[in-house]
Amino acid sequence: MRFLPVFLDLKAGPVVLIGAGELLRAKLRVLTAAGARIRVHAIDGNHDLSLNSEDAARIEIAAGDPLTADLASVIAVVCAGAGDVGVAMSVRAKMLGLPVNVMDDLEHSSFIFPAIVDRGDVVVAVGTGGTSPVVARRVREKIEALLPARIGELAEFIGGFRKSINERIAEFPLRRRFWERVIDGPIGASVLAGRKDEAEAALKQISDLSDFARADTPEGSVALVGAGPGDPDLLTIKALRALQDADIVFHDELVSPEILDRIRRDTTRVPVGRRVGKPGIGQDAINKRMIEAAQSGQRVVRLKGGDPFVFGRGGEEVEALRTAGVAYSIIPGITAGLGGAADFEVPLTYRQEATRITFLTAHRARDTETVDWSTLTDTRMTVVVYMGMTAAPAVRAGLFAAGRSPETPVGVFARVTRPDAQGAIGTLRDLPELVRRISGGPAILIIGDVVRHAGSLRRETPKQIISDLLDAAE
Repeated sequence: MRFLPVFLDLKAGPVVLIGAGELLRAKLRVLTAAGARIRVHAIDGNHDLSLNSEDAARIEIAAGDPLTADLASVIAVVCAGAGDVGVAMSVRAKMLGLPVNVMDDLEHSSFIFPAIVDRGDVVVAVGTGGTSPVVARRVREKIEALLPARIGELAEFIGGFRKSINERIAEFPLRRRFWERVIDGPIGASVLAGRKDEAEAALKQISDLSDFARADTPEGSVALVGAGPGDPDLLTIKALRALQDADIVFHDELVSPEILDRIRRDTTRVPVGRRVGKPGIGQDAINKRMIEAAQSGQRVVRLKGGDPFVFGRGGEEVEALRTAGVAYSIIPGITAGLGGAADFEVPLTYRQEATRITFLTAHRARDTETVDWSTLTDTRMTVVVYMGMTAAPAVRAGLFAAGRSPETPVGVFARVTRPDAQGAIGTLRDLPELVRRISGGPAILIIGDVVRHAGSLRRETPKQIISDLLDAAE
């Protein structure tokens, strides 16, 4: 390790920035983001730095030769696009014992700029000794994806209580255990979820800090996580973190194997969903098992295909968790309707053509009996039907009875976002036949004029799509 990572307090004195062009402006943006006071020598004479008023108040435009400028109280020198002036300035700075960075010049630099992950009070610096900034940026991107967006807020929250709590717990090991339980438990989860007031109230309710720290049984929690429509790359970053942190995952049968592979290897996996025609364990049993696992101190994930609150019974599970007094969080996922629309390039809305969307479920033919089809006849409404393959004839009959045109474009899209995704399009008249073209679900039906804009059926060309529509309309 040639360069020791050091965090420099940029409020201790001004930073001298010397250079020209976009290179100077790039370094200026980094320094202003860190709250530095900056003395700028623009050696090309261009002082148009495009700063907002708040940043401009901390910037001093310096005149004269930077090689003879007064460097008293300066804490660092940075040269970007400075050419020979940067080399000469490096010599002068080193003679004065000042840290100096000459961009892309290790020989004349005594410090380098790392790739930075900035989360407020939490800052991660990634360096490669100046040999490969691109590698450093790639590592930074990986870390960015893993760190919660509010991790800085959690650090700030802990900082606000640290002194008072530490004064009440004398033993360092016990103090460390206390903070570990706070950060890893429901209090930390509340801060990361944006519920800081709730976290503060919970922390203040801890009457005996030492007993809390010594507690053998950790506090459990449940995360309702949307797995999306199937493509593991469509998992949200927050969902991925929950899967990596979980002690036990209760998952639907339709969650793809590729997504299950994102679960930490030593995590217990429990399938609790059901497929069409096959019995499941029932919602009450799922609720009971989740609550028992959380009450035993485990971090529980309830992993659902799509989004928990779109035909996922997430609302019922939340009610059960509330009643049981179990801490929970909700992590949304990309619902199948949106995933299918993107996968097959069907815009669910289209200016002056489709201005409304209705999502409904038709798992069984008798489900369609509860639908008020008369509300779905507007030609500017796109209707997205979940789990509609079995009930396709009843869906068609309901829309026909309500007056929807038999020539209404329809698409049947199965296993959306997965490698084996499949689609068939035509008109409402031929909906059952379209379903027969599909080799297995799960599938969604998209009904409305927007289907005319479908851009891809994977193995079919747009010309073939148009031909299918025309054939079906004859």
